[in-house]
Amino acid sequence: MNAHIITIGDEILIGQTLNTNAAYIGSRLIELSIDIKKTSVVGDNEQQILNEFKECFNENDLVIVTGGLGPTHDDITRNCIVKFFNTALVLNEDVLKDVKSIFSKRGRQVTKLNEDQALVPKNAKVIRNKLGTAPGVWIEKDNKIFVVMPGVPFEMQEMMSSYVMPNLKEKLGEPEFVTTRLVLQTTGIPESFLFERLGNIDELLNGAEMAFLPSQFGVKLRITVKDKTTEAANNRLTEIEQKIRNKVGRFVYAQGEETLEEVVGRLLKERELSIAVAESCTGGNIANLLTNISGSSDYFERGVVSYSNGSKVEMLQVDEDIIQKYGAVSPEVAEQMSKGIKSISGTDLGLSITGILGPTGATPGKPIGLVYISICDINSCIIRKFLFGEDRLLNKQRATQAALDMIRKHILGIQQDD
Repeated sequence: MNAHIITIGDEILIGQTLNTNAAYIGSRLIELSIDIKKTSVVGDNEQQILNEFKECFNENDLVIVTGGLGPTHDDITRNCIVKFFNTALVLNEDVLKDVKSIFSKRGRQVTKLNEDQALVPKNAKVIRNKLGTAPGVWIEKDNKIFVVMPGVPFEMQEMMSSYVMPNLKEKLGEPEFVTTRLVLQTTGIPESFLFERLGNIDELLNGAEMAFLPSQFGVKLRITVKDKTTEAANNRLTEIEQKIRNKVGRFVYAQGEETLEEVVGRLLKERELSIAVAESCTGGNIANLLTNISGSSDYFERGVVSYSNGSKVEMLQVDEDIIQKYGAVSPEVAEQMSKGIKSISGTDLGLSITGILGPTGATPGKPIGLVYISICDINSCIIRKFLFGEDRLLNKQRATQAALDMIRKHILGIQQDD
């Protein structure tokens, strides 16, 4: 089965809203080994939408559309469905009950405009919306499937999980081949270096497929294996994963979509270690990510943002003479910051970070993107120097990622330098 994903909305076209819906739908369809031929974005223009419907429905077995099902004047997708399939709108009592129930829970009166959302194409099966007022629709014609869902991401995702995926799975039946995928997340190594260290890719994969997916946080390796049984496919995946870990294992921090802060939190909790963080250039971003994790109070004691030199001296016991001699962005100050935060908090680990994120602040010998990170335990302190780019916000994200990875490596006893 091949598929086309259409996203409708001017806000997507002009970049006001990111098209996360297409990415999510694509990731779910891949689970069923559906071949996604293309994704497209269409503005709130009836003729353009109808043209897109015609082209995509002619060329694909499955078309999935999101957006334009709301109650306002620019939500024209439903009327386009009616015209495209030459059908009519009919009142669906179940949807009307859903709409009234949602408004009742919110203590609001249902208007005629809201009630009109219970009008659905006559030729469609209704996908009830458990989280909003606009229903989705499932239409089958000429052995093809046409699915339309709201553009609100959490509403669409619920419909995908509860209705679309189970029904597609039933339609597809048992596949001839099983497709399994594994994502390995790496950080601290550029894409080209990673590629070189992996060596002969064809030999490594032995018929499997692998995609390199770089971002500011690192590189994801997505490995895809097709085989006759799930067991055989999983065995091949395990073999490939082991080969990759043998070559670049210290850069691999997670399988699947687990974040680095989740990994660090899990390791701290498993080892019964506590940590406190002193941040200068990242402005609390490390503490923010660590405390995003439920249960982080088990290991995170405190975070201090010591942006000024005075705060470093007053709050972290940094020697003022050391700042004067070496500057706030220096390995010496980073070390004293990590020792200071560990001392005042009484934690097992103290982490510190100081740097020049730009676009101003560079001095001779200290360029934009220079960052020092230190981690201190009862026995020793480790300081690492990093040189990032010239974009301030990217530097903040990269520095945060580097700091979290230093914690991970320290706990696991992995060599810190490259």
